[in-house]
Amino acid sequence: MVDAIVTGAGGFLGKRLAERLGRDGLDVLALDRTHGDISEEGTWQALPAARTLFHLAGRTFVPDSWTQGPSFMASNVLGTQHALNWCKRHKAKLVFASAYVYGVPERLPIQESDPVRPNNPYALSKHLAEQLCAFAATHEQIPVVVLRLFNIYGAGQRPEFLIPTLLNRIRAKQDIQVMDLRPRRDYVFVDDVLSAFAKAMDVPEGYHCINIGSGRSYSVQELIDILQEAAGTALPVVSSCAVRRNEIPDVRADITRARAVLGWRPEWDLPAGIRELMKES
Repeated sequence: MVDAIVTGAGGFLGKRLAERLGRDGLDVLALDRTHGDISEEGTWQALPAARTLFHLAGRTFVPDSWTQGPSFMASNVLGTQHALNWCKRHKAKLVFASAYVYGVPERLPIQESDPVRPNNPYALSKHLAEQLCAFAATHEQIPVVVLRLFNIYGAGQRPEFLIPTLLNRIRAKQDIQVMDLRPRRDYVFVDDVLSAFAKAMDVPEGYHCINIGSGRSYSVQELIDILQEAAGTALPVVSSCAVRRNEIPDVRADITRARAVLGWRPEWDLPAGIRELMKES
């Protein structure tokens, strides 16, 4: 038996988590695509027993979810059901990487008890997976911790995401071109997210759904200003003033439950995290 299995260990977050747990002295199996498709039962049958399964594998890029819906559902929903079945067989705890699922919030900051209104197929797939987790915890006594991750950033993130896109243009000394400068997001540094996952191993049994964010939101304009200050640039900023499909004006996590249940709080604010990102990348 190993201490932990990390699915999605070839990805931005999973790779770092497997390394972090290993540095903490745990015996970790890092599961990536070379081990098989998580939507297929045979992939799970081949895995050894473990005390904790960190389930991070799945499709993640929101724009792709509009055109590749079946793939997102197979990976994120069916894959999670297989993960739960595996946990039941091996009496393991599941720590599940969920996402922002609230749609346009009714209030800020957003609490875990607030209405869930997925506004894209990716968020829908994550919410469906959460429902599977809640059912398994209630009716099959599988201990589950769901971490609703807000806007993660850090070195090694896919270039299509906002912060890497902006950073690449700044480093190339190009005009910074964006659609809309107004939307606000809760950005949480990857090292803080890793700490939340590590602490989730020690949560008492049952079902726990927990927001993981910084507790503060920044507009696109503010984000650009922070990036430019860190880079020492003053490049022109050009906005098309176009509103994205299903845009959410503001996102800010209430992290009270994370403090109470995990004993977790973010250590990096956005300016410090951006400076660290620029040193690492």
